[in-house]
Amino acid sequence: MKYLTLTSTDPHYNMAFDQYVLERFEVPEPVFYLWQNRPSVIIGENQSAYAEVNLPYLEEQGIALARRVTGGGAVYHDLGNLNYTIVGRTRDLERDYPAYARLVADALRQMGLPVEMSGRNDILLDGRKCSGYAKRLWKDRLMVHGTLMFRVDIEVLTKALSTPGSKLSTSGIASVRSRVANLADHLPEGMTIRDFQKDLHRILAQNDDEIVLPDTSKEEIERLSAEKFRSESWIFGRSPKTDFACIQKFDCGTVRADFSVNNGRISDLRFSGDFLGNVSTAALEIQLNGCPYTPRALQERVPDKISEYFDQMDKKSFIQYLLYNLYYVK
Repeated sequence: MKYLTLTSTDPHYNMAFDQYVLERFEVPEPVFYLWQNRPSVIIGENQSAYAEVNLPYLEEQGIALARRVTGGGAVYHDLGNLNYTIVGRTRDLERDYPAYARLVADALRQMGLPVEMSGRNDILLDGRKCSGYAKRLWKDRLMVHGTLMFRVDIEVLTKALSTPGSKLSTSGIASVRSRVANLADHLPEGMTIRDFQKDLHRILAQNDDEIVLPDTSKEEIERLSAEKFRSESWIFGRSPKTDFACIQKFDCGTVRADFSVNNGRISDLRFSGDFLGNVSTAALEIQLNGCPYTPRALQERVPDKISEYFDQMDKKSFIQYLLYNLYYVK
């Protein structure tokens, strides 16, 4: 196959790169590229960012959040993970999209890894998941991209992908470890991810037929990244309607908030509990309904004198409560 070179580790730029190659790049024959992201969580096109990701942990650890243009579930990337993308024409595959993933699985087997395809979109090693992949069709083109866990930090992965209200423990992390496999544990000792990338590239390319994108393409990808993939409307606004409850005990009493997030905005917000305050929360509910569910928007919308509604509560504590003390109502 011909190949492109993608050296960026910026997840938003890399998501834009995928879309650009799929929709705007001429692909007379299949083309592939191998790439990495700095620590980040990538959610599927149809997922709720609020229900699938531990947003407080991501913010605390400086882990990026991005949304891709393919379906499937949330995945954690770091520099111990290697990603691949293959783009071709559907007529060459008769819509058999796992064929592209099989190319990668075959390459891994050539490297001495006894992997097998399993489920709807997994590659397994000794019965444990080492790779997941997703697809997107666009006109007569098909893109398949996936992860390859080389030496991913499993503890960080587990915490980043814990859903609101879940309780992590050492046994929980051990459970994840038992279901996933890092490829480095099954490769020669001392092999680095750069060595792994070079070997995989050599097998997939079989020659040195590189395609170099012109500067105008790179500028277009930068623009797509800025206008779409970095925007809150794409990352959060694409989230389907999700129902939440927040319950926490404060000095004023127990406060419960029930609300939905729909298209990235708060709706149907109602407060209840045995808390004390000077005025009814009805006005606050009206004020916050329709507010984008982001830290910046809440900082602007929540009144400075929140203690009028909840005795002795300060604005920062209230915003933290509303954002990060979530229980996902399924």
